[in-house]
Amino acid sequence: MKPSFAALLALAAVCSFAQAPVTGAANPERLFTSRDAKLHRNKQVVLHIVRDLLEANHWKDAPKYISERYIQHNPLVASGLAPVMQYFGSRPEGPIPKDGEWKTKVVSVVAEDDLVIVATVRELPRPGGEGTYTTTWFDMWRIVDGKADEHWDGATLPVKTQ
Repeated sequence: MKPSFAALLALAAVCSFAQAPVTGAANPERLFTSRDAKLHRNKQVVLHIVRDLLEANHWKDAPKYISERYIQHNPLVASGLAPVMQYFGSRPEGPIPKDGEWKTKVVSVVAEDDLVIVATVRELPRPGGEGTYTTTWFDMWRIVDGKADEHWDGATLPVKTQ
């Protein structure tokens, strides 16, 4: 028996939206801990970057957590503490959120040696304008002497439109 074209079309439509939504942890601060003392210290530096700087915009505190030479692999932001503070620092400062009240939904935090990787929920519009979907964003920091010294993420340059 041959499947009908309508049935195949319906199956294709269902598959195009088949996805388990990405969700964040209820208590994200717990993810920034480790039994290993070095990994715990490194995760705590990144906790402050994510929560205090990126979430609450307390960029005046950035020198506590980011090195002067901060190597930035995001193509939209220059390397160095001063350029990073200038890029993000114009945003209005807010309160440091309590655990479980973060706008940034953290999925996982993994630390190995001097690297800390944070996966977060990213909500994007569906192509064609039919609602939104969730995906995962990754940031990775190298911690040197108690400060973030290097950063990677998945950012790309914007596509030029004519």
